[in-house]
Amino acid sequence: MENFLKIAISAAEKAGEIQRSKVYGNVGISFKGENNLVTEVDKESEKLIVGIIKEAFPDHDILAEENSYNFLGSRYKWIIDPLDGTTNFAHGFPWFAVSIALEMDKEVVLGVVYHSMMKEMFTAIKGKGAYCNGNKIKVSDHTPLKSSLLATGFPYDRTWKNENNFKNFLNFQMAARGVRRTGSAALDLACVAAGRLDGYWECKLNPWDVAAGKLLIEEAGGNVTDYSGKPYSIYDNHILVSNGIIHKEMLEILANQE
Repeated sequence: MENFLKIAISAAEKAGEIQRSKVYGNVGISFKGENNLVTEVDKESEKLIVGIIKEAFPDHDILAEENSYNFLGSRYKWIIDPLDGTTNFAHGFPWFAVSIALEMDKEVVLGVVYHSMMKEMFTAIKGKGAYCNGNKIKVSDHTPLKSSLLATGFPYDRTWKNENNFKNFLNFQMAARGVRRTGSAALDLACVAAGRLDGYWECKLNPWDVAAGKLLIEEAGGNVTDYSGKPYSIYDNHILVSNGIIHKEMLEILANQE
């Protein structure tokens, strides 16, 4: 597993170098859908990451945001978001990340989230704890909810679909100390793992948005469920994470969702 982690860290760092070098230039914006940006740097970062992983592990499967890859039926599947926070990147707002996870026998066993601009490398191996730049991290002990800092995000179809997270956002703004909307699910999850945020919820995410971050939080001692409190899969539609102490209060707020 340490060799897998070494490759993931190397790929994330190299992608981060590309992102730092190009964030304030012409990033070549196009659209995958209304409000859903993609840049040439997303594509370049993914090509680099997949190339590094495939060179080391040619028989492994790949699930990534920007392209489809041949399914090989491997017990190993790498789940990759080459640039989480593309809208931030496209606007030169320095809050975006590389997210790489490894699923083995349908269970996420390794996760890396790299904050490209701050050069913070969050890592986790199942059963071995969570770390930031080699230092062990853990979730906060803040309680109750009214003294907690949360984060969330909104789906790309928020302007024309009923499930847009607006009501939940308002409810949590009233119930918590504050709610942040940073634009990178991977970094939000990493910040909960590091105790910088106390909780996070969001809907309509993809596996590559949450796979690495979910493991980080679990290894840092936090709680990850769906909106009803049931165990969460990275293929589910709703994610709720917390330091564990405020989880019940957050569930009660979400019970009053749309």
